[in-house]
Amino acid sequence: MSRSVRLVPAVAALLALALTGTACDGGVRGTPGGSGVRDPYFPKAGNGGYDVDHYALTLDYTPATRRLTGTAVITARATRDLSAFNLDLAGLHVDSVRVEGADARWNRTGQELTVRPHDDLGKGETFRTTVRYSGTPRTLTDADGAEEGWLPTDDGALALGEPVGSMAWFPGNHHPSDKAAYDITVTVPKGLQAVSNGQLAEQTTKGGRTAYHWHVAEPMASYVATVAVGRYDIARTTGPHALPVVTAVDPAEAGSSAKVLAKIPEILDWAETNFGPYPFSSFGAIVDRPGDAGYALETQNRPVFPADQLTTSILVHELAHQWYGDSVTPETWRDMWLNEGFAQYAEWLYQEDHDGPTAQETFTRLYESDSEDLWAFPPAKPSGPAHISDRPVYDRGAMVLHKIRQEVGDDTFYDIIQGWAAAHRHGTASTADFTAYVQREAPDHDFGRIWKDWLYGDAKPARP
Repeated sequence: MSRSVRLVPAVAALLALALTGTACDGGVRGTPGGSGVRDPYFPKAGNGGYDVDHYALTLDYTPATRRLTGTAVITARATRDLSAFNLDLAGLHVDSVRVEGADARWNRTGQELTVRPHDDLGKGETFRTTVRYSGTPRTLTDADGAEEGWLPTDDGALALGEPVGSMAWFPGNHHPSDKAAYDITVTVPKGLQAVSNGQLAEQTTKGGRTAYHWHVAEPMASYVATVAVGRYDIARTTGPHALPVVTAVDPAEAGSSAKVLAKIPEILDWAETNFGPYPFSSFGAIVDRPGDAGYALETQNRPVFPADQLTTSILVHELAHQWYGDSVTPETWRDMWLNEGFAQYAEWLYQEDHDGPTAQETFTRLYESDSEDLWAFPPAKPSGPAHISDRPVYDRGAMVLHKIRQEVGDDTFYDIIQGWAAAHRHGTASTADFTAYVQREAPDHDFGRIWKDWLYGDAKPARP
């Protein structure tokens, strides 16, 4: 004989709450992850509570309609107990979110996609989030007026991410402090190419559309991820140590770019002599028409160049970034001079080694010039997000390196810059890390004035 029991409403409610809590979180009591990592210039960039290990991005793009359909599978590790976490995504429509195979609740505020998984996540737990999304990806305008994000072109599109543009085409933890491996598969109409970072793992055509699968094994910051869709002449050659070199050039620019691109093997060899072993498993370039982008960018493995900006000096600059910026990545956007000062000084060194002005001559010319913008702020303290790519970060950053070289001499200087690249290979580092490293490597030298006057000083230093 069965017996039914009628519970008092309050008791029933408490019991239901207890059962629900037990079923959903398995005893973990998490808190929401942060909606930013408190970057001094981009406080909303990135997210707290987890580290991404891998992005699997599956994209389908039709240039005629500018419609992008995407699936992002993000494998991450919780760095604390989490009841919710955020992803950065600007624009686009979120169709669904799943965490560990279960539907997750989510909501959006600005660039923040907040995800509430069915079960809380425990510290140290590896979890997989799948976001399906679609729409017309945005072109974003930086604080300095430059355009990034998803840039439509006459025959396709170009995705550029510095500093936060990658959130326009895929959800993620978009801050340079969180690097990950990537698999990027892009499907486009047959007859077009889709070029990305790393190495081409597979290419298949079906139903009038071609899918290109690119694999990036080494950790990559999201701001140097790229996708280029359009008509390209693809060339596959090799550099030193049989390094695969893949170049993708708009056919209209093939003739004008050939002479500079032919120098890639020689410049790679020169760079390894100066900076140490090349840190990645492939290299190359993407060359688009003038106006498709307003600047060159050191996208990992395969820098992007507008054809009118492809010169030997700029190729050297973007190649140097593979060591300083892409492999050794800034901990925050305040540390940008560790990217640009090094790449700018690489230009000086290349000129010095190829019958151009010496680095000392370049340093002296800059110091004696009347360019007030050079001394607008110190390289380690840009005056705001609109100025992280201004001249002091580049030229005055290079001048800091030259002052170190003057102080320690060439042998120790090259030991320092090669050792710095090796010590932080595939990692992130801050200005404080760099100054401490230099002092450790040259303990008999006093760098106090260099740091005070050249790296952090507001005014133009006294004549050297």
